[in-house]
Amino acid sequence: MLKKRRKWLPLGISLVLLLLFGLSQFYAYIMKDQWNERNEARQLARTQAGLTEITKAQKSIWDENSIYWVLTGINDAGTELMVWVRFTTEGKPAGGENGVYAEEISKGTSEAQIRDKIARELPGITIKRLLPGVYSGEYVWQLFYKKDGRFYYSFYRFSDGSAIGDGYSLPIR
Repeated sequence: MLKKRRKWLPLGISLVLLLLFGLSQFYAYIMKDQWNERNEARQLARTQAGLTEITKAQKSIWDENSIYWVLTGINDAGTELMVWVRFTTEGKPAGGENGVYAEEISKGTSEAQIRDKIARELPGITIKRLLPGVYSGEYVWQLFYKKDGRFYYSFYRFSDGSAIGDGYSLPIR
């Protein structure tokens, strides 16, 4: 009986390892396009906006015309920048006049500042996601939050932190 168990143990371990390897390969296959986009955005932020160190890279999608990778980092002078890199629906950099936009964070609203503003203006909410993006052609902070069992989107200008419109309430299912 003990010999049979010894036979099955290496086989069982091999099957588990094979399954884990297969899952990791499947994950890499699914994420490949996303990783390639992020790497292209990083390269453009380095070459066109002068970032030397990238601390954060976030993808922001509001509609088919607002697909951006927003990177936060530091340039040669030690200045903290936020860089918006626009992409097409095919996952390629859009290029053109407003394909890459960079702004010093000190000239806009930092994440900490916008979080403080949100805490003051919307007490009692649960922030689900806060990320930089583009809304109606303006560089913004996009807030997705929950209040009283409902979900909402609100937008705040990056330039001065002011709210844009009244936001959106998502329908209850």
